[in-house]
Amino acid sequence: MILRSLYTLVWLIALPFVLLRLVWRARRQPDYLRHIPERFGFYRTRLNNPVIWLHAVSVGETRACAPLLHALLDTYPDHRVLLTHMTPTGRATAAELYGKLAPRVQSAYLPYDIPWAISGFLRHFHPRIGILMETELWPNLVRACHHTGTPLAMVNARLSARSAKGYSRIGGLAREAFAHLSAIGAQTEADGQRMADLGARSVMITGNIKFDNAPPPAMQALAADFRNRFGPQREILLAASTREGEEGPLLEAFARMCPPEVLLVLVPRHPDRFDEVAKLVKRAGLKMQKRSKGVPVMADTRVWLGDSMGEMHAYYGAADVAIIGGSWARLGGQNPIEASAVGCPVIVGPHTFNFKAVCEQAIEVGAAVRADDIADALQVALEIIADPIRRKTMSAAGSLFAHSHRGATGRTMDLITPLLRTARPRRPGER
Repeated sequence: MILRSLYTLVWLIALPFVLLRLVWRARRQPDYLRHIPERFGFYRTRLNNPVIWLHAVSVGETRACAPLLHALLDTYPDHRVLLTHMTPTGRATAAELYGKLAPRVQSAYLPYDIPWAISGFLRHFHPRIGILMETELWPNLVRACHHTGTPLAMVNARLSARSAKGYSRIGGLAREAFAHLSAIGAQTEADGQRMADLGARSVMITGNIKFDNAPPPAMQALAADFRNRFGPQREILLAASTREGEEGPLLEAFARMCPPEVLLVLVPRHPDRFDEVAKLVKRAGLKMQKRSKGVPVMADTRVWLGDSMGEMHAYYGAADVAIIGGSWARLGGQNPIEASAVGCPVIVGPHTFNFKAVCEQAIEVGAAVRADDIADALQVALEIIADPIRRKTMSAAGSLFAHSHRGATGRTMDLITPLLRTARPRRPGER
C-alpha cells in the first residue's frame, strides 16, 4: 500500500530528529536517554510466557489502567503482564504503582512504529494479546499484529471530533488500522460511532475505566496529612494538572484576587516543568513552599508547589475546590473523575474537547462548573469556598457521579476474554 510505504518512509526520515528530540528533552528529564534500544525493538527484559501486553502511553493511561491490570492478574494467574509506555514519566509511574507486583508485571518502551522494530518487539515478548489504552493507533503495529494473528484490542477508547477529522485526512491508512483491530471498547456512543465511521468493525460501549479507579486508602491518609500541614485556618484552592501558558495568568490573578488565608496548591501536569513553575511563582512575588520538602506549611505561604508524582488523589482529597488545567489553554483539558471520586468540587475552562462527555456530565449533575477564563474561575472558586452549603452539595454530586458510572472494567474484561481464549499468535516470520 502506497500510503503505508510513505508513512514508514516519513518515520525513517524523521528518526534523526526523533533522537535529537530525546536528547533535547533529556535536558530536563535525563531518563529520556535510558532504555533507548527498546525504542527500536531491542530488549533485555525477559518474561515467561504467556504474556498479556497492555500499552499505557504516559502517566494518565498508566494510572487509569490499574483496575484493568488487577482484573487481568486475578483472572489469569498464570500470565505475566507487560506494560509498555512511550514516556519516562509513564514508566516511573508504573514502577511506583505496580513495582510490588514484579515479576508478574514488567515495564518496557513500545518501539517506534517502524516495521522491523515492531517485529523485534513481537518476536521478543510473543504476547498472547495486545491491549491499547485509550486511542493509541499505530498503523504498522496494527498491521504486524494482524499478520501474526495477535489479537489487538483498544479499550477505554475515546475519539474527539477533532481527532477523528485528523485520522480521516490519512484516509485508507487509518481505515485499515481501525478495521484490523480485533475489538474496541469505547467510552461513549459518540466515541464508538466516530471509530465505526473510520472503519472499526467490532465496537462495544464499555464506559470509562477511570471511574473504577477508587482512591486507595493510602491516598486518603495522605490527604488528611496534607490538611494537617496546611493548618486549620487555611482554605485550599487546588490548581491541578496545569500546563504551559496557564500558570502565569493564574498566579497573577491569584495574587490580585485571593486573600492570604487562601492557599494555592499548584500541581503542574508534567514533572519536567516543576522548576520552571517554581520560577513563575517567585516572579509573581508569592511566598512558596514545595511538597518535596515535607515540612508544615507556614501561615504566610501563599503557594504550595505539588512537585510530586502519583499523589493527585491526595491533592484533590485535601482541597476545598479544584481548578483543572489544560482547559484554559487550547489543550483539551484533563479528566475530572479523580476529583469527583473524592468529592472535590471542580471548575473547568472552555477547552475540554478531549474529555467532552465526562466534563459535560459532571457539569450537568452539579459536580463541576465551567468558567470562561482563569480570573472568572478564581472568582467562582472563592464563591464556592465561601459557601459551605454549595461546596457540600457539589461534593455529594461528585461522589454520586463517580460511583454511578463504575463497572467499565467488568465490561472490558467481557470484551477481552473471548480474544484471549482463542488467541494463537505466531512470532513474526512463522507460518
